[in-house]
Amino acid sequence: MEKGYPAVIAASVTVARPRAMNAAAFWSLLFLSTAAGNVLAHGMRAWRDGQRFAALGTSIEEFSSALATLGLLVVLHAATRRWPLHADTWRRRIGFYVLGGIAWWLLHVSVMVVLRKLAFALVGQHYTYGDWPAQWFYEFFKDVQTYSLLVIAVHAVAWFGRQRQGEAHLLAEPDDGPPVEPVERPQHFLVRKLGKEFLVATADVEYAQAAGNYVNLRVRGHDYPLRITMAALEQRLDPAVFLRPHRSWLIHRDQLRSIEPLDGGEALLHMADGARVPCSRRQLPALRQALAGV
Repeated sequence: MEKGYPAVIAASVTVARPRAMNAAAFWSLLFLSTAAGNVLAHGMRAWRDGQRFAALGTSIEEFSSALATLGLLVVLHAATRRWPLHADTWRRRIGFYVLGGIAWWLLHVSVMVVLRKLAFALVGQHYTYGDWPAQWFYEFFKDVQTYSLLVIAVHAVAWFGRQRQGEAHLLAEPDDGPPVEPVERPQHFLVRKLGKEFLVATADVEYAQAAGNYVNLRVRGHDYPLRITMAALEQRLDPAVFLRPHRSWLIHRDQLRSIEPLDGGEALLHMADGARVPCSRRQLPALRQALAGV
């Protein structure tokens, strides 16, 4: 099988894949179990009132809504990673999120209706969503509530994850007296984790990967998000030690074990911990020169 750009894409998500799978499992379980619970609640209500319960139709309606929400949640999660709301960014980004709520409503209803029409057609029935605009605006209020809660929840989960795994910070210039070490070329990062602070040596950083407004520093099997751009971080690190094989990656040269060339001029860098880091075609010659000491 030929290897090329798809292999580079696959390598770029190697480190984040376990967390992404855990998040996908959590949200899928949440929404699908909620849909099942809603079907059960409808059935119990019909039994209580002595009414006929359309189990198939109710199941299609509930699960189509859950599946449409899960699909849109992937987009929302990517957007919150790329444009997170922080104390210093929320004012200029809140309009983006407001427009996102309207887009969420329109897309959720559209995808949900398409899924329902397909499902009902498979069982030989016809589905009609309802009159415009009454039915659409009825869904609008529910969708805006769901969207708002999910924006809050995704940010809260991300914040808790950073607190749990630790968040790195550049050492600040002290108020009084000379700095302990050069701030422009730090030898340590300050990591805050669950209320405690400790130092991580820059030399122990195995590689770094860009993730939205953060750069994840990989140290002994742990990722510490640092709120900085990759370009700014690269300027702070020793270019003789940390190499830039890709616009989204920096690696510690001592952690590189082998280079696997790919079709198209790209390469995969095999790191000491087993990670595979992509190397772009443009950066590969410079990387080889740096490793050769040219």
